[in-house]
Amino acid sequence: MLMLHKHSLPLRTQRKMRQTSLLLAILAFSFYGSASAQVQTEQPPVVTGAKPVTVERIKIHGKSLEGNLEGNATDRDVLVFLPPSYSREPQRRYPVVYALHGYYVGAEQWAKEIHAPQTIEGAFALGAREMIVVLPDSKTLHNGSMYSSSMTTGDFERFIAHDVVSYIDAHYRTLPSRESRGLVGHSMGGYGAARIGMKHADVFGSLYLMSPCCLSAREAPPQEALESIAKISSREQLEQQHFMVRATLAAAAAWSPNPSKPPFYVDLPVGDEQARAEVLAKWAANAPLAFVDQYIGNLKRYRAIALDVGNRDGLRVDTAKLHQRLNEWGIQSTFEEYDGDHTNKLGYRFQDHVLKFFSDNLCFDAVCDR
Repeated sequence: MLMLHKHSLPLRTQRKMRQTSLLLAILAFSFYGSASAQVQTEQPPVVTGAKPVTVERIKIHGKSLEGNLEGNATDRDVLVFLPPSYSREPQRRYPVVYALHGYYVGAEQWAKEIHAPQTIEGAFALGAREMIVVLPDSKTLHNGSMYSSSMTTGDFERFIAHDVVSYIDAHYRTLPSRESRGLVGHSMGGYGAARIGMKHADVFGSLYLMSPCCLSAREAPPQEALESIAKISSREQLEQQHFMVRATLAAAAAWSPNPSKPPFYVDLPVGDEQARAEVLAKWAANAPLAFVDQYIGNLKRYRAIALDVGNRDGLRVDTAKLHQRLNEWGIQSTFEEYDGDHTNKLGYRFQDHVLKFFSDNLCFDAVCDR
């Protein structure tokens, strides 16, 4: 291992290795900041007078996911939170907020991390206007779809922007216009909200990114992870693999799919220098800080965009960079670096900031200003 001999290397090489180690640590944290199935987040106190919402657990068929090479389920679990007045006012229609979970968790665990339904009820009691909140599950074989478009994972980008939205509009009393739809996500979900938001401004009208991961291009994963992947001969062995192996496969499945390479149908940054560079170039092309300039026209369509991140979160630098890039293009957005880490304040943020943001910026009428 190189690390055993680092003191004999030139200072420039040592600095590069330290930078790479730091980058990998940040990447691991961005993927796994909420990786534990039992991650604990601070729970806000119950708001006095909060009225109960109705929770429905449904399945939505993902036509966009059909034929995916990983064998990921095409009928996906979705949590729908209906506001207190939904059953009492049968003629009333509501805006919808679509909330995307992070890596390694699904919709159920995401609900626990944001302490829903309590925080949704609390937000309404604190003055947020009533809306429908939808949590779709996008967990895959490798624990995360990256909300990307890939025949290996399935087209989760279109699944969210088309399949889920169309189903909710068809089965619930929504206001079926982009001005009445909000998109929010945390960590990998924040990446998904950035990616989908930039590409599908015809579907959503307001956008909120919570500690978004994976905004900038990344270097190759550690050699140990690549060596471990090379030894895997069956999907059953996956469960024994550590986080970086699973995250590497998740990224490759989303961004460098290859239908001729079973069992995982991915290209990895291995082989000669040119082969590695080609795969990493594909990964870099999927970094929002790389492709944001292509979607300025779409981003200018949004009524409001917000970004937030904890001051003890390794993702704060890239989140601030994206905010700055939006400013450079004259796109209005708000940015807050709050006192917290990657996950601990999720409940407070969702109740006191996210839903208030959408209350202030979504259209709550049948006819809205375009």
